[in-house]
Amino acid sequence: MSASLVLFDIDGTLTRGAGPHHRAALEAAIFQVTGLAATTQGIPVHGMLDHVILTTMLRVAGVSEAEAKRVLPQVIEAAQELYQVGVPDLRDKLCPGLPGVLEEMGRRGVVLALVTGNLTRIAWHKLARAGIGQYFRFGAFGEMAPTRGDLAKLAIAQARREGLIGKTSRISLIGDAASDIQAARDAGVQSIAVRTGIAPVEELEAAGPDFLIDDLTRLDTGIIW
Repeated sequence: MSASLVLFDIDGTLTRGAGPHHRAALEAAIFQVTGLAATTQGIPVHGMLDHVILTTMLRVAGVSEAEAKRVLPQVIEAAQELYQVGVPDLRDKLCPGLPGVLEEMGRRGVVLALVTGNLTRIAWHKLARAGIGQYFRFGAFGEMAPTRGDLAKLAIAQARREGLIGKTSRISLIGDAASDIQAARDAGVQSIAVRTGIAPVEELEAAGPDFLIDDLTRLDTGIIW
């Protein structure tokens, strides 16, 4: 049993500038299923869950709420399939401090998991292309729950169900957006915000994280375990 669990966001936290392939997969999936040329343009996707982004894209494209709900499972499956093709090597897109921070946590027996708005297969493929997927035991992904806070709760519940952590284990959520800070608060765990995403520092400060650092090279590992 580990003394601590650390939950990581992906975009802006583990990787940044990973290219257009993720958004392109969402757009292509909607076209494949519905024939509509939907786009992410004008949608504030930072910090949003993929299933919310897809639903918003469908609604903006004129699809009714009922129809969007009906086709969403097909669109989600198509997006995950489409993302498997053409993603380049992303090892040069890792945020500062990686993979060293993950290696150090692993050596100390910290359980590492994902809490991300990315759809499941998109998340794992993105991390595989970045060369860091092997560090994470499991995750809670964008299609699994309505909010990021609910995803955090799912990940924590899985860690406890599998006996990886106990009642007194320290749990932290690391992310680059105000939505990550709120998710940690909703789940009742420690929030660590990093300034490696696109969120202005004023926005992160206003969200009230427990810790705010420039990047993972500045992480005081003493707050993790």
